[in-house]
Amino acid sequence: MAETDFAVIGAEAGAMARGVTAAFTPPPSNIPNLFVFGFRSAVAGGQATALYYNAANYAPLRDDAASATGGSVRAALKRGRSTTPNGYCAAIFLNLQGTSVQDVGYMLGLSNDEPSSIVLAKIAPGSGLDATDTENILRTSSASFLQDTWVHLRLDTIVNPNGDVVLKCFQNNLTNYKVDDPTWETISGMDDYIDDSLSINTGSNPLAGGYAGFCCYSSIVNGVALVDYFECFRQK
Repeated sequence: MAETDFAVIGAEAGAMARGVTAAFTPPPSNIPNLFVFGFRSAVAGGQATALYYNAANYAPLRDDAASATGGSVRAALKRGRSTTPNGYCAAIFLNLQGTSVQDVGYMLGLSNDEPSSIVLAKIAPGSGLDATDTENILRTSSASFLQDTWVHLRLDTIVNPNGDVVLKCFQNNLTNYKVDDPTWETISGMDDYIDDSLSINTGSNPLAGGYAGFCCYSSIVNGVALVDYFECFRQK
């Protein structure tokens, strides 16, 4: 995917710098890979920037019958080193309900904490991923991760005919399997989650259609997030 395949939303570049860089070691891969995509917050106070995939039938997500659908997003994520270890996160998202970082979607990423957990949330990118947020966090991993650690994640959303949306979370162990040849495994502590058509489990309607991509949130100055090997598929 190229830069033209994405639309940028959220904080201005002066508040959240973003772009490709060769300054950091990428996750292990079978092919040469010199660049990663990075974010760095320049101001405090809560800033978020997201990039969504803007190809046909992805912006917003539609199946072959032109109905709102789900999909699958995958990427390697890293919370870069910062003098303040808490307050910033990296995530992938699906079914974002608009083109604002204040719109709600399904997010899977590394929480704002140090060490961080993998968390699944139904939340806006502009709210970050606070592992103590019992209202919006749907699942939390048993394992935790220190700054400067690549974590390769996958989020699937399956829109069922009855209106339920099934959320599935996976991780590829980069110690054993490279980013371009993953072996996806379920994440300990993160069973499948059903956002039901009756709005019982989350207290709000399940999300279909919308936008897919990756994002960074930071409430501090110099919060750094890195993303590599983003992939996106729609439910047909």
